[in-house]
Amino acid sequence: MKTFLHNTWKHRPLLVLALPAVLVLFFFSYVPMAGLILAFKQFDFAKGIWGSPFNGIKNFQILMQSKRDFIRITRNTLAYYVLFTALGTFLNVVLAIAIDQCVFKKTSRVFQTVMIIPVFVSYAAVQFIVMAYISANTGIIANMTGIKNFYTQAKYWPTILTIVKMWNSVGYGSVLYMSVLAGIDTSLYEAAQIDGATKWQQIKYVTLPSLVPMITVMLLLSVGSVMRSDTGLFYQVTRDSGILYNTTQVIDSYVLHAITKNSSFGFTAATTFFQSVVGLLLMLFANWMVKRISPEDALF
Repeated sequence: MKTFLHNTWKHRPLLVLALPAVLVLFFFSYVPMAGLILAFKQFDFAKGIWGSPFNGIKNFQILMQSKRDFIRITRNTLAYYVLFTALGTFLNVVLAIAIDQCVFKKTSRVFQTVMIIPVFVSYAAVQFIVMAYISANTGIIANMTGIKNFYTQAKYWPTILTIVKMWNSVGYGSVLYMSVLAGIDTSLYEAAQIDGATKWQQIKYVTLPSLVPMITVMLLLSVGSVMRSDTGLFYQVTRDSGILYNTTQVIDSYVLHAITKNSSFGFTAATTFFQSVVGLLLMLFANWMVKRISPEDALF
């Protein structure tokens, strides 16, 4: 204890800097965990969270009994996670390498600034941008292709949502990889040039291996959110249209819809509890696999 207190006092400036982030994490991530008890209760507004009667695993049974909805939202959630993660990681790495290799450094700095702007645009505004492109009457793409029913046919929406997601996240996501590229020892490239390596060979044997640890860490962190999705993307951009549910409704948008329509807080708490448990187990499994293959890249 004496050593702990000594180290704490010694590093007090760092603790003060970290305090705001710790408080935000505590109040917004840990305190709400107490609400998970609702997953095992029949919520009654008059009695509140703690006074509501327990109903065991009935809320989970209701979730599983709605077999059609459960299979659909789980399938969509997993499919979009795989698609967004695979394509997003690929585009993040490609964009980061392209900007890093840009000869005109002033131009590359402009690109860096411009490409992170979409992440600050709310999906509430993005839905109007999407409407401007695919609206049946005035949409740019709708008029060019002659397809007037984008908003009523679910088969088009996986492509639309993927494009919107990549536009929104790729620029910001590539910044992390650019920070890794900035730390690569330039002597490695110089040695490769002396050995006669082409630009592609330098990327293949120097750049990409240097990015592998960061890619691994990002993938491991994302696995914990495998059962979660961007609610704004799937709820606001699609305008929660029931006709599109077959390809657009995921667990998060399903929960939000249930809260706004039915106010069944016990059922929605059970659904989110299910998400968290599955995400935790998958993250532990993924970390165990990485630890067996490449221990130095594992999180713990």
